[in-house]
Formats: sequence, structure tokens, C-alpha cells
Amino acid sequence: MHRATKIVATIGPASSSLEILSKMIAAGLDVVRLNFSHGTADDHRQRAKFVREAARQIGREVAIMADLQGPKIRIGKFKNGSAILTRGAAFILDATCRLGDKNRVGLDYKDLPHDLNAGDILLLNDGLIVLSVRRVIGKEIYTNVEVGGELSNNKGINRQGGGLSAPALTEKDREDISIAMALGADFIAVSFPKNATDMEMARQLADAAGAPFGYKPKMIAKIERAEAIPLLQEILNASDGIMVARGDLAVEVGNAAVPALQKRMIRMAREANKTVITATQMMESMIQNPVPTRAEVSDVANAVLDGTDAVMLSAETASGRYPISTIETMAVICLEAEKSGRVELDKYFLDHTFTHIEQSIAMGALFTAFHLGARAIVALTESGTTALWMSRHWLHIPVYALTPCLASERMMALYRNVVPLHLESIRDRDTALREALKVLVKNNYAVIGDVVVLTMGEPMGQTGSTNTLKIVKVSECA
Repeated sequence: MHRATKIVATIGPASSSLEILSKMIAAGLDVVRLNFSHGTADDHRQRAKFVREAARQIGREVAIMADLQGPKIRIGKFKNGSAILTRGAAFILDATCRLGDKNRVGLDYKDLPHDLNAGDILLLNDGLIVLSVRRVIGKEIYTNVEVGGELSNNKGINRQGGGLSAPALTEKDREDISIAMALGADFIAVSFPKNATDMEMARQLADAAGAPFGYKPKMIAKIERAEAIPLLQEILNASDGIMVARGDLAVEVGNAAVPALQKRMIRMAREANKTVITATQMMESMIQNPVPTRAEVSDVANAVLDGTDAVMLSAETASGRYPISTIETMAVICLEAEKSGRVELDKYFLDHTFTHIEQSIAMGALFTAFHLGARAIVALTESGTTALWMSRHWLHIPVYALTPCLASERMMALYRNVVPLHLESIRDRDTALREALKVLVKNNYAVIGDVVVLTMGEPMGQTGSTNTLKIVKVSECA
């Protein structure tokens, strides 16, 4: 069955072999995430090479997303690898400390003391450890332990409510952007952006790094800072998509606030014609267990029903015991949720005015295909923009986007309800139409007699020239 919602999966020690990657792609993987918070440059190069080879073997292009580490603020290391913090005890975060103990630990972000005041609440290790700031003296932050437990090396620190001044792009991120573009990343995910300027700077760096290779990646803003929420629209405008990064976001704004924010972000992204990925702990129990919890099933299904383009797996596929079956299970959940998706196209057309010819054609194709009961929508596209517009509205009719551009084919792997396919560059309209229908029949996406709605641009071969809508019946010549 056709699955509209895409699956993003993180590659790590459990999934870095060519054999496993091939099985993951066959199971339904659409976008591979390379997490630059872990691994070396050589690790990422080798994994990217395996991804491309596995995709070639399976016969389906997938996208690569390079996820930058960003200014992840962490504690340093302990002499014994960890320490037990007791509720009510004093504990010092010391920017000058080399190896910590039960009384104090160092910081990797040396400017943290400048960002804090008495009364601030710090959440460590995704909120499992809670410290209240009593005072700040020089490079030392004196705190009381409000919620204790075991604290181990290099755990992250968040301030409740956000507001830390660390820049979105670190020196490591700048280096990693160059590495990502050299290995052919299709998407760059920027961690902890606070405003549109952070995304614009990242785009400039990525475009410059990709220029020698002919790459121009799409930019994904990871929404995980409290201060990003009021500026969400401007961040969306400066990005090609967003990621609902529920881990750090939940630590900053509180767990209870995240579900409503998730729904809001998905809605805003779709209204802005941007892509959206829902991430963090979606199938967390499958790191160790062969089946998910019922709560996890509902979590994935609700993201699908809200209209997310993609759902993402992190440790489940990077280090989990069941990377392949996790993807298979997630795919089944998406399919079941999509069956109940409601179509409300007519109301949208009544409430909106379309100013671009290409967008008008895209919306006309959706309207026609829905009311005609077409088997498929076929978009002949260079850049993938027409397919993106179509993907913003849910139909129980798949969109097959045929392009001669490999970069566009990989990029469209993230678009909801879009199946990207390769079509050799053809300048003649009738030949292109005939070859497009052949591709559909060859892949069993259509059979003789099916009605499809097709969009294309004339003259052909020009980006942004979609101006033609055609209703076609698949014939023997296809």
C-alpha cells in the first residue's frame, strides 16, 4: 500500500552496515539522519557512502539529513564516571573544574555563569536532575539539588524557560557543514536556532560549502528553545522546514506544553508550505523491546493525523536492537492512521486566493483528481516545487513526482504523499507524457484504463514553469 507519511531514521552503530541499511530502505526508510553530535567525519563519510550504495541496490533514492550538534551545553566529566546527587545537598557547577565528584563538576560551556541568576532552575540529563541556583560567584554556580539521582559524564544542561545566550552555530557546526556538503547531504538540520538570522547564516554557510559540489541543501530548523516559539513564523520563513524536537523543547517549556505546541507547529508549517518532522522518543521502547507500547503507537498516529510530513527515529535505529522491525512497525502505524485522514479541499479553495500560476495548477490538480476519483496525480517537475504545494493537502490519492534532477528526487523523499521517481530529461511534451505513464505502469502504480491527472510546464526543462494540467487515461502505448 502507498504510505504518505515519511520515515526519518538515525544511523549509528546498530545500522551502519550496507546490509542493514539496505534492509532499512526496503522496510520503508525515506530519509537517513546523520547525527553530528556523535561520530567522526570519517564515520559520516562511510555511512553516507553506504546509504547511497544501499539505495542504488534497492532501486529507490533516499535523502541524507545532516543534523548539527549545535550549542549543546553539557557538564564535564567525573573522576569515577558519575556521582550520586542527594536531594537537598549543595552542588557546584564550576567552569574551571577538570574532573568532578559528588560536590562539583566542570562545564563545557564556560560562559554559563554569565547567563544565570539566583533563583534560576537548571535541568540536567533531560530533566531527570533538577538544580536551583543559589548564587553565582565568578566561574562557579552554587546550587541546591531539588531532584537528585545519578549524574554521569557530559549530560546536557537546560535552563527552565530558556534564555541561554550560546550561539546557534558553533565552530564545530561550521566545520561539520563543510563535511556534510562534501558527502552530499540533501538537508541540514540546525540545532537550537533562536531566530531567522540563525537560519539565514546557516544557509549561507551551507550554500558556500556546497557550491564546489553543485549542492544547495534544504534547511531544517530544529525547534527546541523556548525563545524560538514566539518567533516561529520568522524562523519558518527563513527555513525550508522545521523539526518538532520534543526533547530539549520539553525540558525548557515543560512536558505538558509540548503536545499543543506540536499541533501548532505542524499546522503552521503546512500553511507556510514548509515541511515538518516530528521527532524524539516516538518508539523509544523499541530500543530494547521488539514491540512498541500502545502509548507510542498513539503518539506516532496522532502526529500522522495532525499532518506531519515525517516521523523520526533516533536511538531506536542508531543503537537499538531492532532497527529494521522498528521501521516496519512505524510504517504500519502510519498506514493505519492515514486511512482515517479527512479531506477538506473544497473549504481550502473557498478561503484562499492563488497568486502563482504554478500553485494554481497544483491546486487545480488536487481538486480535479479528488472529484474525478483519479488513480494518481503525476507531476513532471524540475525543482519539486509543484509537488511540495500538492503535498500540503491530504488526499487519498498519491502524487508521483517525476524529475530528471537527482537532487530534487532525493529532496522530495521528505514530502508527505509524494513518491519521487526518475525521468530522463525530455524536452518534447508528448514524449515526456508517454514516458511518464510508462514509468507508472512499470512500477505498478497504474494500469491500462486508469485515469491520472498530470501537470507539466511548457516550455519543458525550465524550473518554475508548471502551467499545464492534463487529464489522461493510461493506454496500451504506455
